[in-house]
Amino acid sequence: MTTALLQTTYFGPVQWYQKLYRYDHCLIEQHDSYQKQTFRNRCIIATANGLQALTVPTVSSGCSVSGGETAGAEKCLLKDVRISDHNQWRRIHWNALQSAYSESPFFDYYADDIRPFFERKYDFLIDFNEAIRQKMCELLDIHPHVEYTASYLHSPLSAHSAPLASDQSAITDFREVISAKHPQPDTDFEPKRYWQVFQQKHGFLPNLSILDLLFCMGPEGIFYL
Repeated sequence: MTTALLQTTYFGPVQWYQKLYRYDHCLIEQHDSYQKQTFRNRCIIATANGLQALTVPTVSSGCSVSGGETAGAEKCLLKDVRISDHNQWRRIHWNALQSAYSESPFFDYYADDIRPFFERKYDFLIDFNEAIRQKMCELLDIHPHVEYTASYLHSPLSAHSAPLASDQSAITDFREVISAKHPQPDTDFEPKRYWQVFQQKHGFLPNLSILDLLFCMGPEGIFYL
């Protein structure tokens, strides 16, 4: 059995969902130190003006994060990070998605599935991300076997790790590979081109939020994973 070790993501990139689709088993890390400027609390979409990052503001006991950007957040365990109501971010994110994708073929089709994430308040970031993951997998028609880590998994994996998978040697660690700031080589991922709303202006923009693929390609999105 092959296992992918992943970070949690907020409407993660196509590459992240590819792992959910292609691996027998996926472990999502919940005991790592929370870091700024990562896919844990941000996603990247394509707009008329180019790429735009949408960031969920967070707070937690022992540190405060405005927009997920302060160094103090790095000392917080991800599982303890809470979502902030700072700056009406839910309205801002939903308006940004409407502006970017209202002309896409499938925005209206999926809007009622996605809008509730910007109306309901979740306490913890990891719970919010998991609810998003479940909905996106449902809409993409993929059915991954997903579990969360019982403790932090060291890399390279060692005897001190506590993986849920029985075959530790089969775990592939993508926690630093799928990165917003410093992505590492991934020989298993080669972005496939698909139609995008602003491709005539910006060309094809690879590995955006899974929302880009969903709104642009709809049910055919699974063929790009």
